[in-house]
Amino acid sequence: MKTDVFDAEELTLITLAQEYSDNDKARTLLESLRWPNGEICPHCKNDGKTKGIYALRPAPKSKTRKGVHKCGACRKQFTVTVGTVFESSHIPISTWLMAVFILCSSKKSISAHQMHRMLKVTYKTAWFMCHRIRYAMGTTDEKNLPQLLGTVEIDETYVGGKGDPKTKVFRKTPVVALIERDGIMRSKVVSNVTQKNLGAIIREHVHKDSILNTDDSGVYRLKYRDYRRHDIVNHSRFEYIRRNPDGSSSGVNHCESFFSLLKRGVVGAWHHVSREHLHRYASEFEFRWNHRRIDDGPRMVKAIQRIEGKRLTYRQTI
Repeated sequence: MKTDVFDAEELTLITLAQEYSDNDKARTLLESLRWPNGEICPHCKNDGKTKGIYALRPAPKSKTRKGVHKCGACRKQFTVTVGTVFESSHIPISTWLMAVFILCSSKKSISAHQMHRMLKVTYKTAWFMCHRIRYAMGTTDEKNLPQLLGTVEIDETYVGGKGDPKTKVFRKTPVVALIERDGIMRSKVVSNVTQKNLGAIIREHVHKDSILNTDDSGVYRLKYRDYRRHDIVNHSRFEYIRRNPDGSSSGVNHCESFFSLLKRGVVGAWHHVSREHLHRYASEFEFRWNHRRIDDGPRMVKAIQRIEGKRLTYRQTI
């Protein structure tokens, strides 16, 4: 059956704390976000139209919990958290919803220590919760993503420590940003920046009818003749934006803006990120960038809608 409809624009942290602190109400909210048109079995994808889905009612002295459903097709039981990043978690759903809202509304992110103080959970729990939410936000493991189209800016930066110039061991990790001007973006953490690596990423994520905008780095000297055009701005000559005769502009300033936000997260919130987890931190900023034109409430709804079919265990994070 359909769950209650609510106004996402009115969803705030105060609303979550006051109206959805009760776990039953929080579960109902999560059900309405995940299943706006009615329950769907996560095991066999039955939507209840041919064979029904039934809500099990806890009887006295029964071990059945509230919110358990049974599928009429596969005969398996499930709850709203099964098949999501929330599965097998002992954290109350109300706490999960507040954690998602906080990450979605923090423009320069938030540390796990701050999350653990705000939600009254252990630091280890807060750290793992944040990574599970970032994993849901990301597109790293998703296939058949729509390609970027139009004017697409491509640039790279290096995130991490300064390294030791004496031993020439640098621990910075390269991050590549591909941004569709006035549209969406993709972020990629790569092992090293080469013409081969970046060429493969560009061909995977950028449509052939696009205009490429890059700086004058040698890694972009590969001829992209199969694309509509390739505009290069010469940073070595202090050229950061160029007005073209057709009225358009060339530059990678949107990429620079994204990198500045990402590095503010490193400096101001996390202080240190490891190479193994950097792709999830970048996914968090990528998600907020792609939903930057909507308010915090609708942005949280978009994040909840991405938890489907994603699991991240603690063993995988370590």
